[in-house]
Amino acid sequence: MKTFDAEATRDLLPYPELAQALQTVLRDKQAGVAVAPPRLIVPIANNGTLLVMPAADENIAITKLVTVHRDNPTRGLPSIQAEVFVMNAHTGERLCVLDGATVTARRTAALSLLAAQWLAPVKTGPMLIVGAGVQGHTHLGAFAVGLGIQEFFIASKTLKNAQALAEVANSSGLKATVIESMDALEAVLPAVSLIATGTTSSTPVIPANVRDDAFVAAVGAYNASMAELPPALVQRAHVFVDSLEGAKHEAGDLIQAHVDWSRVIALESVNAANAISKSAGPVVFKSVGHALWDLAAARLAVSRMS
Repeated sequence: MKTFDAEATRDLLPYPELAQALQTVLRDKQAGVAVAPPRLIVPIANNGTLLVMPAADENIAITKLVTVHRDNPTRGLPSIQAEVFVMNAHTGERLCVLDGATVTARRTAALSLLAAQWLAPVKTGPMLIVGAGVQGHTHLGAFAVGLGIQEFFIASKTLKNAQALAEVANSSGLKATVIESMDALEAVLPAVSLIATGTTSSTPVIPANVRDDAFVAAVGAYNASMAELPPALVQRAHVFVDSLEGAKHEAGDLIQAHVDWSRVIALESVNAANAISKSAGPVVFKSVGHALWDLAAARLAVSRMS
């Protein structure tokens, strides 16, 4: 059984191909070919959490194991540690182990990319990224490669993190401008058609008055107590989610806005051929995560293994 570290896992999951793999899994989910039960959440020692996320199709079965210990940085350890175990569904043979944090980071950004390809009224940018952590980095990379975005604005509550991400972008030949404070975000909204938020904030991190043709991918808030988006934005937007069942329990952005769930559309139900005309902005895409997105990454990784 092969084990791939973070760098090797990254090389197996290029963004355009990963977005295509996610599109295929969405189709297979709707057809009942790819299945995943709700993730199992187990409290463990030191206020930690163990997440077990299985999924399978007719050829591959996977389980992602995730542990979360929020105090770990004080111990010199990452707060989130994860692996994805990939198996042959016919025989149970263990095929490989992928770095779980890398899988999560890249498939989340690739799903935002796919949603933008289908739903964004204006795909040319510039793009605003709020939050300069892992998801800030992966969304910059995914949208630069997958949509050809060349100009970015970057904001973070920690200025040095925004500066570091801007340096990565600029060194790659992109144009990145740091927003010096979160209070200055409103000034750049008229310029941007694409927005991604990747924070764990419990209060909104962007103003409500985004452009009417804006596309917003909100991927940071992952429980009902968190909300990156203001209720006024959610209420006026066309709302799409990666998983309707997951969003109803975990999407604080939507829950706190008292969204009318009858108008929330799962990405698997989108017809890519006419999504843009039906979804003239602003468009909000809320992602909470799902084991099937890890299955899509595993499919791609196995196909590219040498």
